[in-house]
Amino acid sequence: MKAEPRPVREADQTGFAERAGVRLAFRVYDNPGRPTVLLMPTWSIVPSTFWKPQVPYLARHFRVVTFDGRGSGDSDRPVGGESYVDIECAADAIAVMDATSTDRAVLVALSRGDAWSVLVAAHHPDRVTGIVAIGPASGSLIGEGVPEKLAWESAEGGGKYNRRHWLEGGYDDFVDWFFARMFPEPHSTKQIEDAVRWAHQIEPATLVDTTAGRLGSESIEDSCRAVRCPVLVIHGTDDRIRPHAIGERLAELTGGSLVLLDGSGHGVHARDPVRINLLIKEFVDRVHPVVRKTRASRAITRPPRALYLSSPIGLGHARRDLAIASELRKLRPDLQIDWLAQHPVTEVLGPAGERIHPASAWLATESAHVEDDAGEHDLHVFETFRRLDALLVNNFMVFNDVLDAEPYDLVIGDEAWEVDYFLHENPRLKRSAFAWLTDFVGWLPMPGGGAREERLTADYNLEMIEQRARLRRVRDRSVFVGNPDDVVPLHFGEGLPAIREWTEENFDFSGYVTGFDPPDDSERAALRRKLGIRQDEKLCVVTVGGSGVGEALLRRVLDAVPAARRLVPGLRVLVVTGPRIDPASLPRHDDVSILGYLPDLHRVLAACDLAVVQGGLTTCMELTASRRPFIFVPLRHHFEQNFHVRHRLERYGAGRCMTYDDVVEPEVLATAMAEEIGREVGYRPVETDGASRAAALLADLL
Repeated sequence: MKAEPRPVREADQTGFAERAGVRLAFRVYDNPGRPTVLLMPTWSIVPSTFWKPQVPYLARHFRVVTFDGRGSGDSDRPVGGESYVDIECAADAIAVMDATSTDRAVLVALSRGDAWSVLVAAHHPDRVTGIVAIGPASGSLIGEGVPEKLAWESAEGGGKYNRRHWLEGGYDDFVDWFFARMFPEPHSTKQIEDAVRWAHQIEPATLVDTTAGRLGSESIEDSCRAVRCPVLVIHGTDDRIRPHAIGERLAELTGGSLVLLDGSGHGVHARDPVRINLLIKEFVDRVHPVVRKTRASRAITRPPRALYLSSPIGLGHARRDLAIASELRKLRPDLQIDWLAQHPVTEVLGPAGERIHPASAWLATESAHVEDDAGEHDLHVFETFRRLDALLVNNFMVFNDVLDAEPYDLVIGDEAWEVDYFLHENPRLKRSAFAWLTDFVGWLPMPGGGAREERLTADYNLEMIEQRARLRRVRDRSVFVGNPDDVVPLHFGEGLPAIREWTEENFDFSGYVTGFDPPDDSERAALRRKLGIRQDEKLCVVTVGGSGVGEALLRRVLDAVPAARRLVPGLRVLVVTGPRIDPASLPRHDDVSILGYLPDLHRVLAACDLAVVQGGLTTCMELTASRRPFIFVPLRHHFEQNFHVRHRLERYGAGRCMTYDDVVEPEVLATAMAEEIGREVGYRPVETDGASRAAALLADLL
């Protein structure tokens, strides 16, 4: 199992608070001058990492402190139930506040954290400015405490929520059962998997102690009545761990406000993170109001504005999006376009003179996380996407803040997955026309993924299908960058629709967008002269796109260069590493030039006699449009390259596909290069009007 992904935002300070011999691991996310939000721990079955959808967003607006409660994460695990009673855990919160120089804070709690937050507020009223209690779990408030304790201590151990069951080999069974109940909402596979993984970071005996401490604690009812700070209680109506009657009673006793989320379960902070983030921020802003200057309103005539989001995985989206933007401006010369974009896309947009929105600096980089997950020419892109869950929440919240701050008439999302998904989950946040662009439809399981991957990809596809059926108004236009026959002739999963037929019913088709006009023979000759290629020489260009995943393939091609030069007299090789691979990290060979990022790479590819590339769609289609022979080597476990891209290239009759295992021997790759170089091709022509067709589909939304 892969390690926990790198956090979306690193803590500015880490350390330990110590109280009564117990060390408590804390993290501080600085935001000078802003109120502090203390994200409380919960039952020790999970560490403070469970706040990962909240930390990056809240830390942009407030100072945030988190800590692992005793018995979890990096904190100590004292033995015995008496170490985990509520008053001990509440005292830990004060110790952490002292250690982090936190005079006062808004306490945000999930489940068990409600009791500790109430105790802190009741006994230290000067330290707490507000409480947000999500899915509060103090069952004693409604008389559940004694029956629960009896069932948990029962010697028969008939149920899964039972100390004997945990200690005598049933812990795994309990964990699976418990988190399936915690996340009853459909399509909660990722949240369940996360929680199950975290639950196996502690021993069953520790969980027994923490539960004994809770069940042995006194009722917090009197402390609730003593709370004087504002309180917000949030509870799901389908909470199968703790009924929402607890939340209603907590709000009543504290004089707080209550928000019931229809159909939500106990883990609503993870299953509906955008809603929870906004509720927390609105509450903290009420408790700590910011005085804002107001301007007299007046009617202002302004030109239309579009916010363009271009996928950061690779560079191909940026070039096609620039082409579409250019055509859109021809139709609407007064249009102002801002780009919400990150590296490496900004490497294309900046030199083109485009305005990159300042809020782009708040985006969390997807490329770095993708590279973390990559192996040797291997990227399990579906699993990688699932592991980007907290990053996608962060980036949607950035998008939402931008639209909160300024008006746009149109949002264009080129595979901006987080925006499309969370707008469907939160349709009230849609403020403008929204157009969705993509060049593939459907998550597909790789053959080695087995039944689990078939089940998960089908579940993701079904959720998307249901979103579109339920909320068609969210997308004002869905544009497939290609033609109907470019869509794979497969199904979304067992019992689900055929992908091509569903796409034809739900998308408009722009044709492919290359972003350039292929050169003719005279232009190609001029390009070769500019590159210093003589007539008796053959040029092979090797490139692996805009991410850092392709270094292994570059090395294999370089290993094959000596053999290829023996087979192809006059062979010249140009290796283009892209913006995220250091050219100096690669070995040097005679007649091999190694360069980094080339803004006009598509023109260099158009001048080559052969290209060796990954299986990315953009580069392969640029070579197809320029009618160049090429070898493409799809990343292992990359379903898009192995299914969607390969299907499209087969339709165009373009390229020679080789697997990474095929090119393990330098002589095999060298022979293939010799066979392909300079070959006359008979590809199906690539349309040249895709950008203008896409722009026409967008223009009427302004």
